[in-house]
Amino acid sequence: RFITGCVLSGMPVYHVKQVLESLTGRVEIEHLSENTLGSLHPNQAYSRIKQAADWLVALAVLIVASPLLLIVALLIRLDSPGPALFRQQRVGHRGAVFTLYKFRTMRDDRGGPVTAREKAITRGDDPRITRIGRVLRRTRLDELPQLFNILRGEMSWIGPRPEALMLSLWYEKELSFYPYRHIVRPGITGWAQVNQGHVAAIGDVHEKLHYDFYYIKNFSPWLDLVIVMRTIRIMLTGFGAK
Repeated sequence: RFITGCVLSGMPVYHVKQVLESLTGRVEIEHLSENTLGSLHPNQAYSRIKQAADWLVALAVLIVASPLLLIVALLIRLDSPGPALFRQQRVGHRGAVFTLYKFRTMRDDRGGPVTAREKAITRGDDPRITRIGRVLRRTRLDELPQLFNILRGEMSWIGPRPEALMLSLWYEKELSFYPYRHIVRPGITGWAQVNQGHVAAIGDVHEKLHYDFYYIKNFSPWLDLVIVMRTIRIMLTGFGAK
């Protein structure tokens, strides 16, 4: 009766989950049900508009930044032996596997025997990271070749970060709701990246999933704008780089 009276008198009434989500920027996935997942459908009209805008902006940036891409590629080749580009199989929109492009920031070997999973994980003190690689990772310039992934329709500027295929399969086995993050196109930057940074351990990825679901639930140009502004700040501070 009290709540009904508040609504009738014009007083806004919110569910406690809505308040917590707006304050934390996370969705508590421990309490999600199968029916809840079915209701989390990103706005399809905005999705189509966003994909077209992504393509146009990526083309414009590629044209303008092409001299920078050539300079970075040359510096990488001079800094350490190996190709300028790094290619890796990643899981993208609706679970499709694609080849992601980045500037190479690491040497080919870690030193000593490692599993394929360990090789796919990058740590803050990873000895494979090159001198120029540390600068590229801190400024996020190593992500620039993903402009080609955007032009091919495989990625967006903003969305959940695509994981390496081997890591994605591991996370899917450990985290029940993990595959649902593929309902939107993966991005070069995203809500989890500006809040948490790069993570790989299961516990941290579980935490990351809270942010990914918040992005999916609040999929909108306004949230994308917030992510863009925070990404610019991160590029200047190097937050979350590994």
